[in-house]
Amino acid sequence: MREAFAHVAVLDMDLDADTRAPGAAITVALCGHWKHEPPCPVAPHHNHADWVNGEVRLWTLFVAEPHAEPEVRRRIQAALLSGQLRGTHDATTRWQLLSSEPSAVSAREKAHAYRLAQS
Repeated sequence: MREAFAHVAVLDMDLDADTRAPGAAITVALCGHWKHEPPCPVAPHHNHADWVNGEVRLWTLFVAEPHAEPEVRRRIQAALLSGQLRGTHDATTRWQLLSSEPSAVSAREKAHAYRLAQS
């Protein structure tokens, strides 16, 4: 049975950089492309990025079988360590990974995780 997991990363990005790019890189790592038909083949997930104190904090919520969690986290880490994503119109967004670690699934995220598990 799939369970909910969360991951948080802190990134250094230029102020005019597209903060959606690191999440898109995670989606590419988990799904093959940031634009794809559901369901996500590896782990249904959701990414959200915000500027916090001059850094970008990226939260990833995902659902997976417990035995698949390490592989999903490995793919997330690899995507973030890549430090770049070539997006539409050949524009490349770059970032530097400052930290990356598992995070607790908040009570607020549990309903969202349930919806992800249904996909």
